[in-house]
Amino acid sequence: MNSKLSKLSLLLAPAILLAACSNSDTKPSISAPVAKKVPYEMNIHGHKRVDNYYWMRDDSRTDTEILGHLAAENTYTKAKMVHTESMQQTLFEEIKSRIEKDDSSVPVKQGNYYYSTESHGDSEYSVHVRADDIKGKNKTVLLDINELAAAHEYYSVSGLSASPSETILAYGEDTVSRRIYTLRFKDLVTGKMLNDQLTGTSGRTVWANDNKTVYYIHKDPQTLLGYQVFRHTLGTPQSSDELIYEEKDNTYYTYIWKSKDGESIFITHDSTESAGVSIIDANNAKAKPQRFIPREKGIEYSVAKLKNWFYISTNWQATNFRLMKVQSNQLGDKSKWQDVIPANDQVKLSNFELFNDHLVYQQREMGLTRITVRQLSNGEERQLSFNDDAFRVSMYGNNELDNSTVRLYYSSMTTPATHYDYALTSSAKDTLKQTKVLGDFYSNNYASERIFITARDGKKVPVSIVYRKDLFKKDGTNPLYQYAYGSYGTTIDPSFSSSRLSLLDRGFVYAISHIRGSQMLGRPWYEDGKKLKKINTFTDFIDVTKGLTAQGYGNKDNVFASGGSAGGLLMGAVINMAPELYNGVAAAVPFVDVVTTMLDESIPLTTNEFDEWGNPKDKVYYDYMLRYSPYDQVKAQDYPNLLVTTGLHDSQVQYFEPMKWVAKLREFKTDNNVLLFKTNMESGHGGASGRFKRIHSTALQYAFFLDLVKE
Repeated sequence: MNSKLSKLSLLLAPAILLAACSNSDTKPSISAPVAKKVPYEMNIHGHKRVDNYYWMRDDSRTDTEILGHLAAENTYTKAKMVHTESMQQTLFEEIKSRIEKDDSSVPVKQGNYYYSTESHGDSEYSVHVRADDIKGKNKTVLLDINELAAAHEYYSVSGLSASPSETILAYGEDTVSRRIYTLRFKDLVTGKMLNDQLTGTSGRTVWANDNKTVYYIHKDPQTLLGYQVFRHTLGTPQSSDELIYEEKDNTYYTYIWKSKDGESIFITHDSTESAGVSIIDANNAKAKPQRFIPREKGIEYSVAKLKNWFYISTNWQATNFRLMKVQSNQLGDKSKWQDVIPANDQVKLSNFELFNDHLVYQQREMGLTRITVRQLSNGEERQLSFNDDAFRVSMYGNNELDNSTVRLYYSSMTTPATHYDYALTSSAKDTLKQTKVLGDFYSNNYASERIFITARDGKKVPVSIVYRKDLFKKDGTNPLYQYAYGSYGTTIDPSFSSSRLSLLDRGFVYAISHIRGSQMLGRPWYEDGKKLKKINTFTDFIDVTKGLTAQGYGNKDNVFASGGSAGGLLMGAVINMAPELYNGVAAAVPFVDVVTTMLDESIPLTTNEFDEWGNPKDKVYYDYMLRYSPYDQVKAQDYPNLLVTTGLHDSQVQYFEPMKWVAKLREFKTDNNVLLFKTNMESGHGGASGRFKRIHSTALQYAFFLDLVKE
């Protein structure tokens, strides 16, 4: 580390640097928990696997031995990190101090009101409010989540939705973090709760136009798959609700929503490689769903309605999607679809919004996003302009067809979240809000780059980089933090993080690797990182690491990597394949027992993800998965320093996956590097609820890495 970096870092955060340089001899001597081994044999395709830690699975989460082992791991982690507690607290306070305590979201118009959330003081949760205009005239409180959460260790509200008359509020409540919600209803005139409580749901309702009928999705309590759509009439028992749709194919997710004009309710059928829509008349409380078109394997589409036209974003004969339209009296026949934005193999259609006389559409070319406004009456177009070279921009809150503006969220790695209203008929732009970063933050102190690094097969991988200008020298002396996700086509755009400043201000270079498995370079980039090409995701990450250090962006002895969920799978794979590249790795809620999980259809998400990973009941996929499955590939070798975190009630990646993985790593690893495992006993996949509580996990990870930095 160069002397300039060290000197300024010391001035910026003396407590942390002193703690980070604490003598390792002062660290407590404590033995890591050793898990018992109970061989469990699994046979398929003539191949036998023996899992010595299969016993750690308990779906009831009540087994005292398992809970005791998790507690022992937590105790061990606390003891091994005790010398960093002052560092963690300093980081926590530092990150928290950048957050404006009294804050509010930008109001979004829905019907006759503007809806927003407010946060006050040290409160953990938001207050939901609405007003007559965007400035807050006649503001009233809808829900104070702090009051609702007071009696719970974990609390989450979802899917707030006002009735068409705007007199009743529906919302979902989860107090366990399994993402199974109870729907509740509040009379906004009297302030009293209705007696209706709908259990076992996805947490969202869609109202019919009679103000008393709601549609909701019921979840399977074992698989957590939302697969049934029910119709409920307020004032009647849930037991009498009418089942109007049941998804028989367990590889599909089911969602419900409503058209902007309020006339149609949509049921979306969504799998990894196929999608479809069914329509319900919102004016008929006895209506049955009608298929938009017959569902076809490999055909994906989503729809929006404008007057007598349905607009369709689809991959039909369009790898990177195209926009089409069809008249409402010609549903069911793809041959009637007309091009609006033709297919382009070099440009991916990402999203679109409709207004009375305007279409606003979002595309991605070579990883960069552009937004275009088209006037429908004359076909004239203009592109919106932004300041940064690489950024994240998205449309949100555009609920009304008669809007004169389009609402955008914008951010870059050096620009805090900014909310705009862009005029549809001119170049006028209204900046509604930019998130304040308290303290001594100045955007000009930081610089962002977008580069490409060549992978081993010649593909060029985009990388977004940010650093503090006065602490960065492109000479391989800075510690490097590398993050990626790389699955499901999810694209992690370069955006701002105020917590990240705590690393940048200590000389870290932060890099996001846009590896295959995302759609940063279009749909083919995703297709080249899934199923029988999944290993490209992992080798891309490794090759980016090598490229960044070779080009001087980071010190090869101080490379730290992080990923969560499927990104945790990424972490598990790369430390099996190239452990020598990383000083420290953090894996949050990691999906690491790929083969066993994908063979078990009782586990949440399994059936929905055959088109992502493949179905290991097919030997071709079984053999391929075994090549990269982090749990199966653990072997006797040196591993980096590791911090693994999970939640006991995780609904996406079950707690026993990382638990087993850690036990097996402890058994096989040949190094003396630290391996820590922490389980939040109250939370699930998203971690702790509350805007400040979750900072503790960030502080723990940052302290873990800072403590490992080699001078």
